[in-house]
Amino acid sequence: MPHTVLLAEDDRAIRNALERALTLEGYRVTAVADGVEALAQAHRSRPDVLVLDVMMPGIDGLQVCRVLRAEGDRTPVLILTALVETADRIAGLDAGADDYVVKPFDVEEVFARLRALLRRAAPAPSEPEPAEEPGAPAPSGRHPAPSGRFLEAAGLRMDPQARRAWRGDRELELTRTEFELLELLIRNAGVVLEHSTIYDRIWGYDFGPGSKNLAVYVGYLRRKLDEPDAPQLIHTVRGVGYVLREG
Repeated sequence: MPHTVLLAEDDRAIRNALERALTLEGYRVTAVADGVEALAQAHRSRPDVLVLDVMMPGIDGLQVCRVLRAEGDRTPVLILTALVETADRIAGLDAGADDYVVKPFDVEEVFARLRALLRRAAPAPSEPEPAEEPGAPAPSGRHPAPSGRFLEAAGLRMDPQARRAWRGDRELELTRTEFELLELLIRNAGVVLEHSTIYDRIWGYDFGPGSKNLAVYVGYLRRKLDEPDAPQLIHTVRGVGYVLREG
């Protein structure tokens, strides 16, 4: 069965072009022109993934995302935005979006991000997976947590099965991508993970040296993790990547 996409975009030319491209790529697409229609359609028939433009009349894409998340709907959401400032991208992630593409975009990038979102949303395989090569970074979200169901590192505790995480006694409110990024860092605590490795493990696609996608997610995750008078946990290794450690 083809994956279903709910596309909400008020610009008719972009909507028609993207609907056509997604259909040719093998998706079954429902295209609507505003947020009100998007919510109504999402309530009628839950899609596999949503593609939402930010700037729409009435209810915009971020409001659609907030409503769905408040209802407990965890369907992956890809945001289309013409807003390029980091604060604007963070607003999309804060609304519960899983990823974003900045306009004007290459349709191949949209395809790549959708494939990554759908892979991450797919049920975990029931059969055991082959062992990792010695020295390779541990994957995110594929193996049971050691010492029972919990992962622990640098004062953080995570339950991958329940998709919950804590710093000390404080529970963290994380989006799907933030959770998977933090899980990857916890599983590899003390190991410097290269940008390309993180892109491959989280998104399944390396968006190249010019992409700020990872930096935005790391920055937003730091905002949720960091506490006054407490050590920063996610450290930047300039030109290489990121590492989780205390101090």
